[in-house]
Amino acid sequence: MGRVDADAARFGVLGPLRAELGGRPVGLGGLRQRAVLAVLLIARGRMVSAERLMSDVWEGSPPPSPATLHVYISQLRRALEPERAARAPAGLLVREGPGYALRADPAAVDAERFADLAVAGRHALDGARPEQAEALLTEALDLWRGPAYADFDGAGFAVSEAARLEGLRAAAYEDRLAAAIRLGRHAAAVGELEALVAEQPLRERGWELLTLALYRSGRRAEAAAALRAVRERLADELGIDPGPALRDLEAAVLAQDPRLDPPPALTTGARLGGAPRSQAPAGSPAAEPAGLAAKPAPAPAGNLPFALSSFVGRTADLAAVGGLLTEYRLVTLTGPGGVGKSRLALEAARARADDDGPWLVELAGLTSAELLPATIAACLGIPGVASAEALAGVLAGRRLLLVLDNCEHLLEAVAALAGALLGRCGALRVLATSREALGVEGEAVYEVLPLDPAGDGTELFRRRAAAALPAWSPDPGDLDRIPGLCAGLDGIPLAIELAAAQCRMLSIGQIAEALENRFDVLVDGPIDLPARHRALEATVAWSHHLLDPAERRLFHRLSVFAAGFDLDAAAAVAGQAPVLPALSALVRKSLIAVEPGTAPRRYRMLETLRQYALRELDPHDLAGTRRRHRAWALTQAESAERRLHGPQAAELLARLTREQPEFRAAFASALADGDGDYALRLGGALYWFWYRMGHIAEGLSWMSDAFAAAPDAGPEVRGRARLAVSGLSYLAGRPAEAYEEVLTAEREGQEAGDLVVQASARVYQTHFGVLAGIPIDAPALAAGAVGLARRAGEDWLVAEALMVQGTLARVMGDRPAAEAVLAEAVATAESCGHDWAAGSAAWAAMKTACDDGDGRRALGIAAGILDALDRHDDVTSRLVLIHTAAHALTLSGRAGQAAVLMGGVEAVGRRVGFSPELMDPFDGPREAAAVREALPPAEYERLAAQGRELSLPELTTFMIGLLDAR
Repeated sequence: MGRVDADAARFGVLGPLRAELGGRPVGLGGLRQRAVLAVLLIARGRMVSAERLMSDVWEGSPPPSPATLHVYISQLRRALEPERAARAPAGLLVREGPGYALRADPAAVDAERFADLAVAGRHALDGARPEQAEALLTEALDLWRGPAYADFDGAGFAVSEAARLEGLRAAAYEDRLAAAIRLGRHAAAVGELEALVAEQPLRERGWELLTLALYRSGRRAEAAAALRAVRERLADELGIDPGPALRDLEAAVLAQDPRLDPPPALTTGARLGGAPRSQAPAGSPAAEPAGLAAKPAPAPAGNLPFALSSFVGRTADLAAVGGLLTEYRLVTLTGPGGVGKSRLALEAARARADDDGPWLVELAGLTSAELLPATIAACLGIPGVASAEALAGVLAGRRLLLVLDNCEHLLEAVAALAGALLGRCGALRVLATSREALGVEGEAVYEVLPLDPAGDGTELFRRRAAAALPAWSPDPGDLDRIPGLCAGLDGIPLAIELAAAQCRMLSIGQIAEALENRFDVLVDGPIDLPARHRALEATVAWSHHLLDPAERRLFHRLSVFAAGFDLDAAAAVAGQAPVLPALSALVRKSLIAVEPGTAPRRYRMLETLRQYALRELDPHDLAGTRRRHRAWALTQAESAERRLHGPQAAELLARLTREQPEFRAAFASALADGDGDYALRLGGALYWFWYRMGHIAEGLSWMSDAFAAAPDAGPEVRGRARLAVSGLSYLAGRPAEAYEEVLTAEREGQEAGDLVVQASARVYQTHFGVLAGIPIDAPALAAGAVGLARRAGEDWLVAEALMVQGTLARVMGDRPAAEAVLAEAVATAESCGHDWAAGSAAWAAMKTACDDGDGRRALGIAAGILDALDRHDDVTSRLVLIHTAAHALTLSGRAGQAAVLMGGVEAVGRRVGFSPELMDPFDGPREAAAVREALPPAEYERLAAQGRELSLPELTTFMIGLLDAR
């Protein structure tokens, strides 16, 4: 972050809200007037409409007249800009369109300084620079004066932002203690860590650090005791076992593994100004417990999760399914809900040894058939593929097993896609689970039957009961009753597991009696339901009726989540407080599952239970819960969007990816209710996420529906949404449409008085117009865009404007101007942490060096870009970088190595459905031709074939070696 003028206003939100001018406090008025300022600070420079300001600040009370809000704004302006002449335009708290914006430098807000310092500290810790990490993290934590937004505890507008900051604070504190341990101050860290785990006993990383600090201090018995304490705490309060990191550490402590001993003195990483790439990230089992993991294992060729519990029985089923998969290319497992289709499919897939895969695609959370190809492609690591034809083209040369789980609600779409893929991909096999057959030609259908109650059913009950209550020891009478109990459950594994979980609180006799009563109730249920389905419904209904009112209400309301959620999300959507006691009870009663290894903990509801809870939710309550879910989803998206162009981008993109099912659910419920304005706002907030992660077709589809549902939306909503349509159309290869949309976005931004939208639209008019062949004065337009971006006051936008201007100068042959402008773009982007703009500008500068024949300089630029890409899961950017680096190597007389890179880019690009030559028509073909023409055809083909054998991580490692040796 840049420096802030000493006389400029500075703001503090990490504690009670405060403002300073020239180091002196500013009077901000009463609570509601301060709340107006808080809402504008949370918006981070974006315009907030007057209507929304009044709704947020006067939440739960009748809204005031606009005049009241205007008075508050005027008083804040006088306090924050006391030297401003009467009637002179405001420079800080400005009027924009239908609302207001606070044009404060991010560096002037303590929360922004804290977040950037915390991210920088984590990067230093990841890069084996603990001294620098400790200094940065100490500086970050010293900014806190109390709880974030302490004046507004419980206010709806501040809840999500305060929770985000408190989570960052906890992580930064843990990182600082990790740095102290890495520096050898483990004994001194013990006291702080003991206080930390006492205050936050469910954050497992604190216990990991405490255990390690105790062990390295020679207090090994106390380290083992700490591990026992956290295991008991998690079992008592959440009913779960410790995550993988704690379990690994526990095993190492018990074995007195020498790798837990303090590490040797630190050495300085010599590669590209940072740590060696083998350094494990801070917070991982390999970094904090001094390298518990040996050399990293190669990346698996699939994505199947590890089994979390033993697989009981099904020996004959496994053999039968394995035989069918050998003989048939499509095998579908059918049967009622809860019968174990998914688990059998996973075990059958694990038993195979395919060249590629197996790849699991979970479809239960997908509600839109149009997104099916893109969802499968995302699971396979293929960004940007959104149609059956494109997916088939990418998979045509791959020999893999695809597991499609829970297909019944998308039966026709799955059948059509499976038929298309199998018809074009001769080495593909599909294993599907569904409540009915797909009906595709050549399909082998295998019905999964219930377990034998007296055999595998009883064994399953006993194992799950023992897991739920390790001290459980049934008496002979109970053992005799278990087979009958399982028979009453029709041998359905899910029903048996739910019943076994109740051994925590009920005897076998009590379970049998309660279950018996529930079966009686369901005997008179709908006659068209199969008996097994009625038994499963009885088990779920019985578990549900054991809940107290608060637990039952939470159980129903949590069913609106499409996938996983954390404690803060549960509290926001459920609308009840406190939420932890009821959630803990649902976890203990096996109605909510905990996702292991997550921190903070995440939870999810089994699909069968979710459908039951959703069906039983009162329609009025359902509508209110979905409204809260939409509000929560929008808050998550908008909060992240304000920071996606800064140093937190990598973490935020990962978080948005995790929450993507919830955004889809929010879009669907908003459009079902006819709330197109909401859908446009959500799409505008998610635009950059869609752009970076390659969700092109999905974003365009949602935005098309949103615009259709909101014909009368205001320009302040349309402008941002229109930017999304423009950018995604460009990625889809439709530059003319992108150009038309960005022109409309500028007009709407101008109408709304939204300078950021206007500037963003102007920046990309040049790029899209040139690509589309539109007759425009490109140099003048690019220069004007830079000026408008500077007026908007967003450094990230200035960096992008300069990047576009410098790229245009290079294309037009003005190399001196290109080099100067691109260097300024890189410097501007780096100053505000906008890695994408810095990398894009540096990539253009790299090509300028190649234009001059200076391959060595181009490779030096490539090294810096690759370092930045390490923080982002961006496959396409990595491929275009390697493609251009191959050209630079050729210019440096290393055409053989360049040919290996070109072969690797070609193969990896084909696997993910991406071509640098098509994406970069100005330079891509020329770069490829330069490498090919530098070698005899046979030699080029021989070396390129070596590259085609490399995976993307192997290709990256190979390039790192070339850059280190340049």
